[in-house]
Amino acid sequence: MENTKKYMNPYLAGFILGLIILFSFWHTREGLGSSGAVKRAVAKIEQIVVPSHIENPNSYFHKYVKNGKEPLKNRLVFMVIGLLLGGFISGIINNRLKLKLEHSPKLTSKKRIIAAVLGGVMFGIGASFARGCASGGGLSAMAVFATSGFVLVAVMFGTGYLFAWFFRKLWL
Repeated sequence: MENTKKYMNPYLAGFILGLIILFSFWHTREGLGSSGAVKRAVAKIEQIVVPSHIENPNSYFHKYVKNGKEPLKNRLVFMVIGLLLGGFISGIINNRLKLKLEHSPKLTSKKRIIAAVLGGVMFGIGASFARGCASGGGLSAMAVFATSGFVLVAVMFGTGYLFAWFFRKLWL
C-alpha cells in the first residue's frame, strides 16, 4: 500500500530551519554543521586505534584531543545524534520508516551504492578542504550574511547543475 501522507510544505520547513539556525547562534554562539561531528568521530576512532599517532602535534586530529579533551564532547556530535534520532522518530510517526534502495531501472543496486558512496566521499573531501559542510559553511554562514556562505551555496548549486548532465544516466 502506497503512503498517501504529504510532506511538510518546503517553505514552512525552510522557515523552521532558519529559526533553528537563529536559535543555535543565540544559544551556542555558533551555527549548525555536521562535518565537524564526523571529524570528531574519526578522531575518537584514531584515539582508540592509534593513540600514539593522534598525540603527535602534527596529526590532523590532534587539535580534538590536546590538553586531554574528549573529541565526542562537543555540541556538533550531539546535534548529529539528535538529527538522526529526530529523523528516525519522524519516520516512525509518519509511517515512512522503510529500508529500501531507490535507483533507475537501468541501474543495478550495486552501481547505485558505488555511486552514492563515491559521491559521499567526494563531498566529505570537499567539506574538509572547505573547512565546513553545506550546513555549516553555507546555511549558517548565510544566516549571518557572510559572503563565503553565499559563494559556497552558489558554487554548490552551480556545480550540481553542471555535473547533473554527466550523471543523469544514474537516474534516467
